Amino acid sequence: MNTELMEALTILEKEKNISKDVMMDAIENSLISACKNHFGTAENIKVIMDRETCDYAVYAEKKVVEEVTNPALEISLEEAEKLDSALQVGDVAQIPVQSKEFGRIATQNAKNLILQKIREEERKVVFDQYFEKEKDIVTGIVQRYVGKNISINLGRADAMLTENEQVKGEVFKPTDRIKLYVVEVKNTPRGPKILVSRTHPELVKRLFEAEVSEVRDGIVEIKSIAREAGSRTKMAVWSNDPNVDPVGACVGMNGSRVNAVVQELRGEKIDIINWDENPALLIENALSPAKVISVMADPEEKVANVIVPDYQLSLAIGKEGQNARLAARLTGYKIDIKSETQAIEAGDLPENYMEQMGLMEEEGYTGDYDDEYAEDSYDDYDDAYDEDGAYQEEAGEGEAQEEIEFVETDK
Repeated sequence: MNTELMEALTILEKEKNISKDVMMDAIENSLISACKNHFGTAENIKVIMDRETCDYAVYAEKKVVEEVTNPALEISLEEAEKLDSALQVGDVAQIPVQSKEFGRIATQNAKNLILQKIREEERKVVFDQYFEKEKDIVTGIVQRYVGKNISINLGRADAMLTENEQVKGEVFKPTDRIKLYVVEVKNTPRGPKILVSRTHPELVKRLFEAEVSEVRDGIVEIKSIAREAGSRTKMAVWSNDPNVDPVGACVGMNGSRVNAVVQELRGEKIDIINWDENPALLIENALSPAKVISVMADPEEKVANVIVPDYQLSLAIGKEGQNARLAARLTGYKIDIKSETQAIEAGDLPENYMEQMGLMEEEGYTGDYDDEYAEDSYDDYDDAYDEDGAYQEEAGEGEAQEEIEFVETDK
C-alpha cells in the first residue's frame, strides 16, 4: 500500500472536500502527461491504479517486431524475449515504465497538472456550496470598504456588496456580522462570483422564514412583499390553517418575532396585513392603517379607485406617497385615492353610501375635513414603533394600535 499517497489524499478530502477518485484520475492523467513529455508520445501508455491501496503502475505497450523503426512504439524480438520468452513477432509487450526516470521538465509538468486540478476542484466545491444558497440568506462578516462597495467574507468565499444593493444610511464597521440575500452565484475562472443584497424584498421573506416556524413549515404563506429598503416594508400573509392567525404568528408575543427582523434590518418598519383573494379587500388591507369607505377594483385592467374619509386622506397616501405606493406594489394594482369630498363632487360615491350619509347628516355629521387630525396622522402611523424601529408592546388606542392588530373591516 502506498501509505503516503493515501494519507495525502485523505487530508485533501477532509480539508478541501475534494474526492479521492477525482485526485486519482488527476494523478493518472499527470503520469500520462509525463510520459508524453519524456517519450514524445502517450498513445501506448497505460496507467493502472488500485483505488483501495493507491498503488500504481505505468506500462508502455509496444509491438514485437524483427527490426525496430520506432522505439517508442516497437520492441525487438530479442528484447521482448528477455521480458517474456513466450512473446513472438506481432504480439504486444507491456514494458514497465519507471517514473523515477522522468526528466525535470516532465516531472514539473505532471506536478503542475495535479496542482491545477486541485485548484479547479477547490473552486468547484466552493461554487457548489454557495450555488445551493442562491435565493437564500447567508451570514457574512464585513471586511473593508472598497470605494463605495463593501467586501464581505462568507467563510470559504468573499462577496462584494455593491453600492446599488446597500440600504441608504446603513454604515458598517469591520468585523460586523450581517445577514445578506444571495441574488446570484456565477462560476468564473477566478472562482465563484457571489452577488449579495441588503435591499432585496426576498431578504425580508427569508428572515421571517428563519424567525417564524409557521412560515418555515408552510402553515403561513407570505403571498406578497413590497419594500422600500431602509424605510418601510408591507407584507401580505395567508394561513392554510383556519386555527392559525397569520398576522399574529408573524408578529409574535409582544412583537418578539417581528422585532427580531426589524432589528436585523436596522430599524426598518414592517407592516403585516392579511392576504385576501378578493382584490378590493386586499387593497383595503394594504392601505392599512388608513380606513377606507369603498374600493372599486377592475381585475382585468388592474386598476382600483379608492375613496377614504377626508381626515384619512393624508394617512392613506402616506409621507411622500409611500403608503399608497407600497400598497400598489403589494397588490399589483394601480390605485387612485380620492377623499370623500372629492368623490362627492365627482359623483363617484356608491348610492347606498350616499343614503347612509344623508341619514348621518340628519343626526349632525357634516363630513368636514379635520385639518388638525390630518396633521397628526403621520405621527399616529409611526407610533407603533419605538426609536429603534421596534414594535411598542403597548401602542395605545389610536391608529398605532390599529396598525399592530391590522383591524379587519366587515366589508
